[in-house]
Amino acid sequence: MLEQYGVVYFGNDWFAENRTSSHHVAQRLAERMPVLYVDSPGMRAPQASGRDLHRAWRKLREAFRAPKQLGAQLWHCTVPQLPFRRVPGVPLFNRLFSQWALRRAMRVLGSRQRISWFVTPHPGFLARRLGESFCVYYCIDDYAAHPGVDAQVIAASDLALTKAADIVFVAPPALLASKQAQNPQTRFSPHGVDATLFALASDPATRAPALVGGFSGPVVGYFGSIHEWIDVELIAWLASARPGWTFLLVGYAAIKVPALDALPNVVLVGAQSYASLPAWAKAFDVAIIPYRRNRQVENANPLKLREYLATGKPIVAVSNPEIARFASLVRIADGREDFLAGLDQAIADGPGKGAAERMAAVADQTWDHRVDDVLREVEASLAAADMGLADRQVSG
Repeated sequence: MLEQYGVVYFGNDWFAENRTSSHHVAQRLAERMPVLYVDSPGMRAPQASGRDLHRAWRKLREAFRAPKQLGAQLWHCTVPQLPFRRVPGVPLFNRLFSQWALRRAMRVLGSRQRISWFVTPHPGFLARRLGESFCVYYCIDDYAAHPGVDAQVIAASDLALTKAADIVFVAPPALLASKQAQNPQTRFSPHGVDATLFALASDPATRAPALVGGFSGPVVGYFGSIHEWIDVELIAWLASARPGWTFLLVGYAAIKVPALDALPNVVLVGAQSYASLPAWAKAFDVAIIPYRRNRQVENANPLKLREYLATGKPIVAVSNPEIARFASLVRIADGREDFLAGLDQAIADGPGKGAAERMAAVADQTWDHRVDDVLREVEASLAAADMGLADRQVSG
């Protein structure tokens, strides 16, 4: 049934520094049906930084180009929006411009029926306006809790899209009940993992980057972007408490981190390619998830949790409902002293203790399996919708 459909997929920036579930799902959908991947604008207003200005200019320039083919059934395009969503006339302009640009871009899908697929809520005003037969909302976060966004506007967009969608998938368990109350056709779909890739961290043949050869003492590792929800003060405190250890942070720093820059045993290597993460994790004696405790984190489903587990490395983490589901495999810390005690114990045990159990826990939770499960739900919903339409035609 799905072969007759093409997907218009609204996801995170395709060229972002880190790979998210948005990218993993889209790539696997494109193995089954044509996908037009539409870069969604950021939820926060752009800043006057060189990075934001460069990104805004790139998106504006790409908006007038034909979609770029990235794979046999995967195309990419950009449809920017004006970020001033409360200014009169801006929502109408964004809708009309987006519809015009997407009508041109969707030609790559041919004459197939279309499914609109939203991973972020703010382009949701386009749901039901693209001539699609079916609408999917794949909700992976509590978007209104993100720092720097217009929480009222984003929350309203999220609610409207949740109600408009034919089916909703929710990754964070903490959001499931509220979404089901808003749309009964809501399913729980936790994140997947590229288990084969991250298992390379435990492969003797994998070599860590040359940089780590000069590290002394145990290595406490983190990979992922460093944003406002990362407890930088906690990392600095831990590093100060254990000056003989190396704290290796792999990922783009979206905020200034002077407290970390000042410490000689903290190494920030910046954004690295997704494929290289297992090599960096090879150097970890223990991996950390040092979140701040706030609404956003409480409703998060961290990709790195399953990625860390797939490496086999021990993990010390601040808890949230999703992390708590793996409490038998993760040392959950309550406060700074408890976090440090967890690191001490993990390093004393060694990275090999419990590695097989951690890797086995996520071996069957791959992105391929997740997308298979999601598509079975979509196909069942499409079949039910077709049956309902046929019954109404007969009764009519």
